[in-house]
Amino acid sequence: MKIIPLSEGAFTIDKTKLFVPFDEKTDDLQERPLGSLLVEIQPFLVITQDDVILIDTGLGFRNPDDSLQIHQNLLDNGIGPMEVTKVLMSHLHKDHSGGIAIEDHILGRQFMSFPNAIYYVNQDEYRYAMEKGAPSYTPHEFSLLGNSDQVVFTSGNGKINDCIRYEVSGAHSPYHQVFKLEEDGEIVFYGGDVAPQLQQMKNRFIAKYDYEGKRCMELRQEWWKQGQEEHWTFLFYHDIKTPVMKV
Repeated sequence: MKIIPLSEGAFTIDKTKLFVPFDEKTDDLQERPLGSLLVEIQPFLVITQDDVILIDTGLGFRNPDDSLQIHQNLLDNGIGPMEVTKVLMSHLHKDHSGGIAIEDHILGRQFMSFPNAIYYVNQDEYRYAMEKGAPSYTPHEFSLLGNSDQVVFTSGNGKINDCIRYEVSGAHSPYHQVFKLEEDGEIVFYGGDVAPQLQQMKNRFIAKYDYEGKRCMELRQEWWKQGQEEHWTFLFYHDIKTPVMKV
């Protein structure tokens, strides 16, 4: 498998749930509101023998030329948006789901950002996100999932094909799901926001922003132990320094 991190940059986030760009060379974290967290926003592209897989879709920001940032990040790596065959969604918080759809301002309509892909979304997470709304969710950015023939709504634990398995972890959000990709003896694990950074895997850490912080910590410990035993490659969506780590 080929893994390509698609970094959208570093941001700080505080209790307002707003993602504010952060330049490590010029900005000072101490000048941000008390309690601000510094995070990377980093979807991943995984290329297997049969698929071009996007894992989560980023913030949905646009470049100055009005192109979708995640589209440009793909093109910079030699992959066109039309080539993506599967989009795996861990959950629908706005920093993971902003690139699901793209709005055509002339036509006044939304279209799926990856027109040849099948999107895999937990059905309970979708219902919960539509009901819960702001500030963590932005339903207008992903409401079209409910009426699209490009969407497969998952439930519980299962597999998409022989390579891709999904499991409902909960913990960060009530219906958060994680993915394990396995091909030719290699195992790639994506824990979404239950396992967002390498340092959290190595330390007993409970975050106040998680739906069930203690359960997040327990799952991280379980996955880290299993990953070490089976030599997983971990993908970390919010890690500034280590997006990919094989153990």
